[in-house]
Amino acid sequence: MTESAIKALRPVANMVIRGQIISDNLVEFGGRGGDLSFLAPDAHQYLDRLPMGNPGKLSELYELSFDDIVDYLSKVGDALDVSTNEHLQQARELSYLTAPTTPSIVDASYADLGSFFQPDAVREDAESQIGIKYLEGWVEEQPRRNGMRLKVRCFGARTLHIVAGNAPAISALSIIRNAILRSDALIKTPSNDPFTALAIAQTMIDVDPQHPITKHLSVAYWRGGDTVLEEKLYQPHNVEKIIAWGGYASVKHVTQYIQPGLELISLDPKRSISIIGKEAFDSESAMQDVALRLASDFGGMNQVGCVNARVVYVQSGTDEAGIEQLNQLGQMTYDALAKLPASISTKPKAYDNELRAHVDALRFSEDWYRVIGGEDDEGAVIVSQIPDAVDFATKLDHRTANLVPIDSIDEATAAANAYTQTVGVYPEDLKDDIGDLLSLYGAQRFVSLGYAISGTTAAPQDGIEPVRRMAKWITNEISETGVVTPPWQWD
Repeated sequence: MTESAIKALRPVANMVIRGQIISDNLVEFGGRGGDLSFLAPDAHQYLDRLPMGNPGKLSELYELSFDDIVDYLSKVGDALDVSTNEHLQQARELSYLTAPTTPSIVDASYADLGSFFQPDAVREDAESQIGIKYLEGWVEEQPRRNGMRLKVRCFGARTLHIVAGNAPAISALSIIRNAILRSDALIKTPSNDPFTALAIAQTMIDVDPQHPITKHLSVAYWRGGDTVLEEKLYQPHNVEKIIAWGGYASVKHVTQYIQPGLELISLDPKRSISIIGKEAFDSESAMQDVALRLASDFGGMNQVGCVNARVVYVQSGTDEAGIEQLNQLGQMTYDALAKLPASISTKPKAYDNELRAHVDALRFSEDWYRVIGGEDDEGAVIVSQIPDAVDFATKLDHRTANLVPIDSIDEATAAANAYTQTVGVYPEDLKDDIGDLLSLYGAQRFVSLGYAISGTTAAPQDGIEPVRRMAKWITNEISETGVVTPPWQWD
């Protein structure tokens, strides 16, 4: 069978190497969950070309001003209009099969991609996460206490981005951060989204195939855990920084390659919670407001993100009256879940069989748990009748949340640990009471209840500043005789 005939049978996730589209030496891969098989160039055949090799080639990026970078990204953003961009249209259609979310949520994600590239967004990200002046040249800082003058500059690096497939925006952010830093990036795409980063890279080629930023982006797919390829590629002479998103197993796998000269920046899997104070029960309208906010936090994006709440601690009280009002809040939350816009939340694409078994088993334990909804795999609200979360709390997914009654807010502090990312809080001033302590326990992000999925990219992430770590911070130390005592005059 000819190669053209093979391509006709399966979609192709091309490879892009610094402005060149490659569609030869195809091999077949299975999409996650078996929804789609696709073809991609055999990365083994291009192993000598995937890494940039000579870091001196980054110098062409330093001929660009920051304004040049912003202007180019703006043009790319304008071209990322899914109504006219054939690359995005094809990627979106294929993502209907591979993405963990449903088509209406995929549509909304693709419609929003261009906004990340707009000048105000790029400038905000660069200024808040780096400081534009450090990207433009050597910045002289205040003299140090010994009189030494110090200049600092932020430089790019040779990077490998192992992106996750639960949100197309991750690919866009990786490309933008690479451009801001004047880095060289190789993006390894995931099996549940091998198309988004590719579509953006192809759009960049359409905009300007010779632009230095275009020529310092590569996109490829290979099966994770391919040690034959990875042992050769993941070396300091090829890559200086690995930025890894994704599940525990994939991030853990990467750690075996880390060595001097090769840094891992891990944006690994997290879990999120919500904490709701007694003020939620001040009135019927307050309960309705809290219910809608909470439904958005765990139902948004169909709960595929680390930002989504799973367990919710509610200061309802644990006596009979408290449990009754918690059950009422649970019903209101379930009702609100069904009313969320389809661009934000829908009936899950496929409800996990093991989770369903756990949820259904609780229906026979009404003295301990009340299950609201879930009969049609649409998602459920589990209301604990005792002050304990379900024993499968780490597996909550597919728009399924567990409301847990507490008497005192202090009881929720033990819920935060090193895996806790986002904490949705109600009312707003409750953050002042719990923020410092929960941060010590491990919480990394506090949001107003209802805003878990609407964060800003111009902020720290997962308890670190990943963009600063993606860069190399170089110092120029200037010592002047008479101001700094030279070593040869030390007593």
